This record gives sequence, structure tokens and C-alpha cells, in this order.
Amino acid sequence: MAGGVTIRPAERREAAELAILVDIAAHGFASWLWYGAVLHGVADTAFERGRNKLREEPGPGNWRDALVGEIDDEVAGLTVGYAIGPEVLEIVAKHPALEPLLELQRQVVGHWFIESLGVYRHQRGRGVGKALLAREFERAGSAPVSLITESHNDRAQALYRANGFGEAARAEAVPLFEESKKHDWVLFTRKVA
Repeated sequence: MAGGVTIRPAERREAAELAILVDIAAHGFASWLWYGAVLHGVADTAFERGRNKLREEPGPGNWRDALVGEIDDEVAGLTVGYAIGPEVLEIVAKHPALEPLLELQRQVVGHWFIESLGVYRHQRGRGVGKALLAREFERAGSAPVSLITESHNDRAQALYRANGFGEAARAEAVPLFEESKKHDWVLFTRKVA
């Protein structure tokens, strides 16, 4: 427990809440991706797809890779982290919007990668993100830690910089819609001391 925040491994039964927090971390990008399953008749809603992905699918990024931050026995936030292996070099983007993210991930093979860090708005400013990062640093061991955020996400970048991360690379994001805000994806890395 750090400053009233308890960090624990996620549980499979929490997959629906994990999906919400992953989408918060991605500012809607995750639910946009998951909506493809609705269009293909695999799910009835984007969040059903997200829940199923986090609950059942093998590979990185499911509930087994998630940590939950709690305040007063309420889920306040999550991280999803795992080691980036050489298999990322072989992944083919299923949509052009994913290619810049894969381009950045390919630069950090051998790193611990934080795929998602999301905190409910009403719980922000209470140390949840900092506590989750600290636990991810423990899980990383001696590996460098990397993550990707949006260039206009100043609040997240301030948290990352305050915790030892520095900008390592950028890639221009592919707009999801005509009215999408133009931005870059920014790769941040924290070197091991």
C-alpha cells in the first residue's frame, strides 16, 4: 500500500472493468479497434469484445498482465505490462492505424512494455498512476521500461517524466476519423539505473 493505494494482480472476473480502464488509457482508441468485431458479427458491442479479449485471449495484454490500483476497496486504475519479445518484429498491422504503434514497439524489443495505464477521472491526483508505475518497475526487473502515449497528453507525459522516463522516438498517428485531432505517438523509455 502506497499513500492509500493498494496494488494487486487483476482477476479474470474483472475483465469488463479492465476493458473500461484500457479504453480510458487509450482515449477511446481501444473501443474503436474493438468495434471491428461488431462489424464482423463476432460481438454485439465494442466493450463485449474488449471484455472477451481481456478475459480469454492468450498472448500479451490480457488480464494476466494487468495490475489493479485500489483506493478504499474500489478499483481506481490499472496497468497492463509485459516483456516485448522479438515476435513483435513479425506482427503485421491489421489496420493502418496500428502500424505507427508497431513501428515504435519494434524499437524496444527486450524492454518491459506498459501497454496501458488508466485511472478513472475521479481518482486522478491521488497517487494511483505513480503507485502502478512503481509496481511495473518491480515487474520489469533489470529491463528498461517503455510505453507509448499521445503527443498532446501533457498530464501523462508529466507523470512519466517525473518517474524517470524520457522521450525516445515519435511516429505520426493515422487519423481514425476526418475530424480526429492530429497527433504523434510518443515512445517513452526509462533506463535501468
